[in-house]
Formats: sequence, C-alpha cells, structure tokens
Amino acid sequence: MKAKRQETFEGFSFSQRVKDIIKKIPQGKVATYGQIAAYAGNPRAARQVVRILHSSARKDKLPWHRIVNREGRIALKSNYGYEIQKELLRKEGIKFDKNDFIDFERYLWSPSPDV
Repeated sequence: MKAKRQETFEGFSFSQRVKDIIKKIPQGKVATYGQIAAYAGNPRAARQVVRILHSSARKDKLPWHRIVNREGRIALKSNYGYEIQKELLRKEGIKFDKNDFIDFERYLWSPSPDV
C-alpha cells in the first residue's frame, strides 16, 4: 500500500499536500492561495489553503509569507500581519510597485511538474 500512496499522491490529506507544497516555495518567490489549492488537487479550495496556513504556519514552520492573493498583493490587513509579511518578502528580494503589487512575471513560483 505504501508504494501506491507514493504513486498516486492521493493517500495524503489535502491539508498535508498543501503544507508539503508550501514548503517547496523557494526564497524570493511567491505563490497564490488558488495556485497552492490547484497543485494540491482542488483548484476551488483557496479558502481552505487560508485556513490551513492560519492553523499550521507556526507549528509546521511554513513559509506563510510567500503566499499572496491572485492579484499579486498581500491579503492581510494593515496591523494584522500585512507589515510583517511585506517585510519578510522584501528581505527575500521581492519588490513591490507603488500600489503594493508584486510582479508575477518576475516572482511567481513555477514548480516542477512533480509537485
């Protein structure tokens, strides 16, 4: 059974797949909530990715700051983590335009097909 789990990737929970994918995002790159959901097998589960990050980022040491919304902006509100996330991304070399958008052509993560 173990070999089948590895082959199909379906033996793992959606939450675990999300966490594993997020851990693969390299420094200096970002991904969207929807992108992570799609790679984990459910393209309509972006909000579930948000919940997983909220409950697991600290305990599982996930690079939560590398996840942004589909517009290329930080989804958190000012004084509720926005400034922390922006600073963490800047430290990784990610630049924001004057309206706080991230250039996806430059910074969006494109994982290998075996994600």
